Amino acid sequence: MRSRTAIGLGLAVALLGAVLAQAEVTQRSNLRLSFDARFTPHALPRNRDAPVTVALNGLIWTADGSRPPQLRAMSIAVNRYGRLSTVGLPVCPTRRLESTSSETALAICRDALVGHGRFGAIVDFPDAKFPVEGRMLAFNSRQRGKPAIALHVYGTNPVETTLVLPFGIKHPRRGRYGTVISTRIPRLASDLGYVTELSLTFGRRYRHDGRARSFISARCAAPAGFPGAIFNFARGSFSFANGQTLRTTLVRDCRVR
Repeated sequence: MRSRTAIGLGLAVALLGAVLAQAEVTQRSNLRLSFDARFTPHALPRNRDAPVTVALNGLIWTADGSRPPQLRAMSIAVNRYGRLSTVGLPVCPTRRLESTSSETALAICRDALVGHGRFGAIVDFPDAKFPVEGRMLAFNSRQRGKPAIALHVYGTNPVETTLVLPFGIKHPRRGRYGTVISTRIPRLASDLGYVTELSLTFGRRYRHDGRARSFISARCAAPAGFPGAIFNFARGSFSFANGQTLRTTLVRDCRVR
């Protein structure tokens, strides 16, 4: 009976997890946002942390196809059972990344690399629209003496452009979420440009003082006797130039290994 119950619970977690692991679409007025966050591996220890990789994806558009407002700020909070650590990681100052290409940024700060991704944007001139695509690199950094992530954004079309965004890192002592990263985004192309797509993958394993470490680690904190858990994994908040803020919470599941 006990084994059947465990199998039943495992199937329930797996089936519900398949339904929950979808991007969340949020709409306010004409503005739409799709936000997705996932972690691998899916199976984790119950009582100790293990290295994980986290992938984030966002899409911004409007219901009627008109130009969306500029994204001006974003904040992402991650469940307390996920842990971000920079102990022993080299630090890349944001000033070293200014006016550099992706290749140059990597040559300067590869040892501090903690993530990578892509972005999409539109530059909307009065007589034409230009799609812009580019590469993003995330480096371990410092902001006002505190841990931070420096996001290096580089595009070449229609012109070569470099943008460095410092993401502040906070660790709230209470509540469901234990790590919060946030940044403000400057005006793009004299207000002619707007972000349409972002994708970022964070993950880094390294050694410090003879010990194996991970930039992000997590556990599957399922109650004793349960093969998995369902939990609020991430909460995203996205603020736009027109004063609107879209918020969304992603529910995910994990399996105990």
